[in-house]
Amino acid sequence: MSRSTRLSSSLLRAAAVTGVAALTLTACGSGSGSGSGSSSAGSGDVKVGLITKTDTNPFFVKMKEGAEKAAKAEGVKLMTAAGKFDGDNAGQVTAIENMVASGVKGILITPSDSKAIVPAIEKARAKGVLVIALDTPTEPESAVDALFATDNLKAGELIGEYAKAAMKGKTAKIATLDLAPGVSVGVQRHNGFLKGFGIDEKDPSVVCSQDTGGDQAKGQTAMENCLQKEPGINVVYTINEPAALGAYTALKAKGRENDVLIVSVDGGCTGTQAVKDGKIAATSQQYPLKMAAEGVKAVVTYAKDGKKASGYTDTGVTLISDKPQDGATSKDTAYGLENCWG
Repeated sequence: MSRSTRLSSSLLRAAAVTGVAALTLTACGSGSGSGSGSSSAGSGDVKVGLITKTDTNPFFVKMKEGAEKAAKAEGVKLMTAAGKFDGDNAGQVTAIENMVASGVKGILITPSDSKAIVPAIEKARAKGVLVIALDTPTEPESAVDALFATDNLKAGELIGEYAKAAMKGKTAKIATLDLAPGVSVGVQRHNGFLKGFGIDEKDPSVVCSQDTGGDQAKGQTAMENCLQKEPGINVVYTINEPAALGAYTALKAKGRENDVLIVSVDGGCTGTQAVKDGKIAATSQQYPLKMAAEGVKAVVTYAKDGKKASGYTDTGVTLISDKPQDGATSKDTAYGLENCWG
């Protein structure tokens, strides 16, 4: 993560254009990343900080857009920063320190490392800064004042229930393409899928588990490895849609793309289109713009009357599929594409 907070607005605009032009769909939890910068929206005296895992991931691009729009509407100044990659805890620590020094009233953060970021958050809160986690909870969750996020366990449950219904009693051979060890978002989605499918971690139907970092290329490699281990895999759970598309590529190379059920989480526009195209059977859609907008409003409320947001706010999740299944409430891709991000 770049530590400079003095990039000119023209350089920022150029960087933004270049970044957007180069975007490929990754999702929450992706391992891709880039440097950071700072920008502002609104011109009021109240300053709000937004720190994301990366600034190239479409999920976080949309989150930043939501924060910028809300900051402008509320008349406050928004400062932003992002890591070079998902996992850049040191970069996020520096961003917190810089924002506190600049006098922010509140910080919205998607933690790259849910545990390692806690000491920096505690120092910020000790100085009177409201800290709200977006999307990814800290460990412990009480390390921040509040959490605005998708219920990732529920997101996993929805696609687990869908997959179970779609299999209609057939013998399942499941591959799980996960995020990375110990990352709360990945753990919750994985556990939710198993719960929704009605099995546990040691169930013999889970024949292969691989980490992907939420990356499409790594998702393809993981699927290739799983097919080598168990060619008869017929259900694939993926941490996000880039991993799902990587799995689809590997399956297509083996002529298996039409007889393996792929389910995922995120609801980005590319991923939702993949559901429409039949590459992914179903996905759980989440809403990053809402997370950020609500976060900015919470900081403004704190600045005005001292009232702190607290606890967990569920920002919603919807199962998206064009092949509805009994017992799995869903909406079609027309709805998904109207509400997608990226």
